[in-house]
Amino acid sequence: MRMHLKFRHKVFLAFLLYSIVLVISVLLIGRYFSTRTFEKYTVKVAMERLNQLASVLAVEYGKSGSWKNVTGNPVRWLDLRGFMPGPPPGMGGDGFFPPPPPVPPPSGGGPSPPPGQMIHPPPAPPPGGQPAPPFHPSYVTLFDADKNPLTRADPPTAEGYRLCPVKVDGKTVGWLGIRKIKHPEHPLDVEFLKSLSRSFYAVGGVALALALLVTFVVSRLLLSPVRELAEGTRALSARRFDTRLAVKSRDEFGQLAADFNSMVQALERHEQMRQQWITDISHELRTPLAILRGEIEAMQDGVRELTEEALESLHFEVLHVIRIVLDLHDLSLIESWTSRSELTPVIPLEVLNSTLKVYRGRLEDREIRLEAPGPGDGGPVVLGDADRMRQLYSNLLENTLRYVNVPGVLRITHKIESERLSLTFEDSGPGVPEESLLRLFDRLYRVDKARSRKHGGSGLGLAICKSIVESFGGGIEASNAPGAGLRITVTFPLAGAKMPGQAPERG
Repeated sequence: MRMHLKFRHKVFLAFLLYSIVLVISVLLIGRYFSTRTFEKYTVKVAMERLNQLASVLAVEYGKSGSWKNVTGNPVRWLDLRGFMPGPPPGMGGDGFFPPPPPVPPPSGGGPSPPPGQMIHPPPAPPPGGQPAPPFHPSYVTLFDADKNPLTRADPPTAEGYRLCPVKVDGKTVGWLGIRKIKHPEHPLDVEFLKSLSRSFYAVGGVALALALLVTFVVSRLLLSPVRELAEGTRALSARRFDTRLAVKSRDEFGQLAADFNSMVQALERHEQMRQQWITDISHELRTPLAILRGEIEAMQDGVRELTEEALESLHFEVLHVIRIVLDLHDLSLIESWTSRSELTPVIPLEVLNSTLKVYRGRLEDREIRLEAPGPGDGGPVVLGDADRMRQLYSNLLENTLRYVNVPGVLRITHKIESERLSLTFEDSGPGVPEESLLRLFDRLYRVDKARSRKHGGSGLGLAICKSIVESFGGGIEASNAPGAGLRITVTFPLAGAKMPGQAPERG
């Protein structure tokens, strides 16, 4: 059965596993190096003791000039190594030497030694007055100058020992060796290492308990913003656009909360625009349809005669509905990725001149003087679509024909700066209230609804202009001209310049 863990459980287990691995690794490494350090310490101590014993043996060798006093007298060998009277532990017939014979008590009387124990003089102290510490019998072996064993050796060769030279008058007369061991064998050493291991295990247990506690607390603190984000997302899916997250830090989670709040604000604004959009569309369509219904029913009831004037009124309302529907269709095509034309090099001034040829006569009929750059070949190149650019210019010119007071003036200028082409359409008025400038490019927005309807506008012309310009990576803005007229500025990035907000190409 497959187990499905929540993200917070995965984070907790990941932190816990990391903590366990870290604690165990530290314990194993610490235990290993502490054991090695202790082993080096015991070897160092043993070598110091071996040096002391080597000094004692050098004195013995100097007395006779040979090792006979040591190898020929097992009792003396044991005394020199620091053993007390009596056979050393583990010694029997198979020791270094056979059990030494009893030594009679000294003349002059005195208590007899216990059975099985011999009496011998104490060992000679080494230089410095301190006796040599005792060694286990199986550890120490005496070698001659050629490293041949003089006492029992196990292993039989000098390679198995750590050697210390025995020197007399600067000459090496023998070697004293202590057997190499891989691990401490002395009961006290073994007990110390066991105690050290128990201490490490106790510390490890406490460290694991603390790691468990810290992991639990840290995972909750780290995942707290994630839980809040999940709750905010669920609230957003329930269309509660007033949801906001508290920004409690300046790290990535704080930035994520701030981005979430910005997204919610944008969605809330778009939801309000959508509701307003539906309301405006229904209002725009309801008015002409209501007029059509009223006039047709009046003709059916005989209240109004079917005259040429009545048919012209009906035809006007039908054209108004058709214009709204077509503008909505164009707007949806422009904003739809699936129907956007591939951008190609276009010369905006050439498209503008060809469009002005069509509108020049209508502008003259309306007594609107046109001031524009004369026709010419070439000009700056931008990436766009010639048909959509022609629709952009047509909408701006239609807006001038509908709303500019006559006689009037339309001035069109252009300039190039910062790898961008700017086109300015400035008329002689009337202007637009300052509070309406920011909404002038909203869908179905009209400064004067009654006046706009009289001139046949759908309220979508400037919105279409904005969508066309932005699809080319440009921008459009409106402002009041110094002469109380309206100024609309359109900018296009030149071909080769980076287009802000440009979407990736579709494969």
